[in-house]
Parts: sequence; C-alpha cells; structure tokens
Amino acid sequence: MIRAVISDFGGVLTTPLLGSFAAFQDESGIAPEMLGSAMQTVADTDGEHPLFELERGTITEESFLERISAPLGEELGHEPDLHGFREIYFEALEPNEPMIALMRELQAGHRMALLTNNVREWEPLWRTMLPVDEIFELIVDSAFVGMRKPEPEIYELTLERLREAGVDGLEPAECIFVDDLAPNCEAARKLGMTAVRFESNEQAIPEIRAALA
Repeated sequence: MIRAVISDFGGVLTTPLLGSFAAFQDESGIAPEMLGSAMQTVADTDGEHPLFELERGTITEESFLERISAPLGEELGHEPDLHGFREIYFEALEPNEPMIALMRELQAGHRMALLTNNVREWEPLWRTMLPVDEIFELIVDSAFVGMRKPEPEIYELTLERLREAGVDGLEPAECIFVDDLAPNCEAARKLGMTAVRFESNEQAIPEIRAALA
C-alpha cells in the first residue's frame, strides 16, 4: 500500500525545462548543447561536474557562471553574458496545472514530499511560483542538503524525514516517486520505490493512478 507520494518539481509540476533553455537560446544565442559542452569541459578539467556542485550547494550560482564562461567564450568567440539566465529561465517556466491538481487530490490519503535538484539562490523564485508549501509537508532541496538525485542518500534522507514527520516505519515500497529523468526514477526503483517517469500528463497521470489503485 502506498503511503507517501514523492514528486520532483521542474519538468513535472512545471512545463518542460527545455522550454526555458530554448528561451535562453533565443535571448542569448547560446544553445543548450553549448552549455552542456562548456560544463563538460569544466568537469574534465576540475574532475567534478559544475552543475552537480551547484545542485549540491557546494558552489554559488555566481561561481558556476564564472567557471563555464571561459569555455563558452572560446566557442562563441566573445565573452558570454550569462547573468540574466535565472530571470529568462523562470519567465519561460509555467505551472503544470493538471499535475498540481493531481497532487492536491492525493493529499487526502497520502503523505506528500517534494524532492528537487535545485539551486540555492533560486529558492525564492521556484518556491513561490507554485503552491508547494500548501501541497507538500516536506521539501528536500538538493542545494540545502548537499546531495542530489540520483544519489541514493537523498532518497534515504527523504524517507527519514518523512518518518520523523510522523510516517512511522515508512518503507521504500510504500512510496511512489515521480520524476521526468530516467536515472532519477531508476535510482528510486533500486531502493524499492514505485517510480513513474513523467513524459506527459496523458501518460503519467493514468500511470500514477494505476500505481495507487
């Protein structure tokens, strides 16, 4: 029996994240592939992926942007302007109302947790764009706990915090996890959770209902 629902934020409760990256490309001329290549260059040099560090809260947003500026500049042939990324990203992001409605509905019989890979400096923006605090009793943000999906530790931390919140003896098999990324879902399954990979409302909502039936 499923006792707890654990949901991702971006790409599940919002419109797809690719739309935000496309908006940034339209504004700056920097394609998502270029951002990915720049981050990989930094990772190859430093031994750690800068996005993972950012999402764990071990570097600041400013430091992240500075580190990827040099490889981006080499590819572009000029110094990139990245400091409007946050504003453009969130301006293009919209609430996914059908999934939000489903989560509100599931509150009636389940304990609700939000598990997100995010950026520390972005919390005031994402946390106020949706009614997350009305729906979810627990929010685990990677940037504030020093770990990120798909690392098993962040799932285990979420379970432990749910238990501390009064879900006595909660086991992974009593949880359903929803995320838009396959590696994050696979990690949840390895721990024993039921996982639904979100690809569309038409696909995910019936899958979630079937898993809870």
